[in-house]
Amino acid sequence: QVLLEESGGGLVQPGGSLRLSCVASGSIFHIVAMAWYRQAPGTERELVASINAGHATSYADSVKGRFAISRDNAKNTVYLQMNSLKPEDTAVYYCNTRAYSTSLKWDDYWGQGTQVTVSS
Repeated sequence: QVLLEESGGGLVQPGGSLRLSCVASGSIFHIVAMAWYRQAPGTERELVASINAGHATSYADSVKGRFAISRDNAKNTVYLQMNSLKPEDTAVYYCNTRAYSTSLKWDDYWGQGTQVTVSS
């Protein structure tokens, strides 16, 4: 089993910054990629950013130029640096990883979610 633990969410004012962290632990053999998703009330879950083992990144158009995803392979950790935050960024943010367990089975694993609220 692969476990994901998120941290860094909270309340921030518009224009502010926040940094999310997600640590993968457990029976990990190989992490293929890691990503951040978000879901606001009344909306579908949205892919925000992703990063593969070679550090190639991709971003949703809504966050491009404001957010930055990074990865520390040695620590099995992915980060999401969020700058110039807007009220529309308010959502529950979920960490995701595609990984092989030590039993050599692959699956998509999810964190429990962390609330990000952008409000004055």
